[in-house]
Amino acid sequence: MTHSVSTAPDSVAAETNLDGVALKPTECDVRVAADLPVDLVCVDYEGRDAMPDTETLAALAESVDLRVTTPVRADGFDPRGDDSLVDELPPAARRVLVAGHGAYLTDDERRRAVAPRLGDAVRAVRASGDEPWVGTEGIERVALAAGGVQYDLLSRTTERDVRALRAAGFEGEVALYAPVVPSDDEDAILDAVGAYAARRRPVREALPDDAETDAAATGRAREVLSAAVRDYALVGDPETVAERVADLHAVGVDHVVGYPAAGVDTLR
Repeated sequence: MTHSVSTAPDSVAAETNLDGVALKPTECDVRVAADLPVDLVCVDYEGRDAMPDTETLAALAESVDLRVTTPVRADGFDPRGDDSLVDELPPAARRVLVAGHGAYLTDDERRRAVAPRLGDAVRAVRASGDEPWVGTEGIERVALAAGGVQYDLLSRTTERDVRALRAAGFEGEVALYAPVVPSDDEDAILDAVGAYAARRRPVREALPDDAETDAAATGRAREVLSAAVRDYALVGDPETVAERVADLHAVGVDHVVGYPAAGVDTLR
């Protein structure tokens, strides 16, 4: 297994031992990634209007291993319909193939079948000489059947699931997406990822009705959230995050990609 090496040893990102970062273009200018001490950068898809332009992506790809999330159901990336945005990606920008988050899709796009489009997209990427990353959220079996680097979300069962994959003989690469909050300030952690963790079914079912899901949470709700954010995100001081990343590498995760949930400056 090969892990990216940060180039600025005094940075928070270097201390966490993350292999890469994921940036959301509605939250920051993705060009800031060129100043971060990581070699791998994933740009998330948040709708066609939020897509960085070709020139921005091309410039970023000159300094990092750039991957761009491309939903196979979305117009512009649909291999069975409008795939015009594929041609607008610079050659150096490699693709992450996903079903697409419903929040960023139209009603018509959400109704499109994922499996055949994912299969077509994987074949197209491979025909270009590359190996795609394939997002597994909600389509784990389809993603595994399609092949490519399996790109999963951190969860409370991640280590067990990856161990099982490896024990069963899976030799492909596994990448992991995780919100990261490199801080031991519990209020800051809950403000950044409390609501994110609360959307997971086991957490939602354990929370009291109408509970606050950020730093305002108290009592039972705060207890549930404080445990949950450690299942679904990488939180704690940089050393604590680094230890969790090392544990993930040890069970067979090849790439740990952190989304700076409290802002990109927290990784500087």
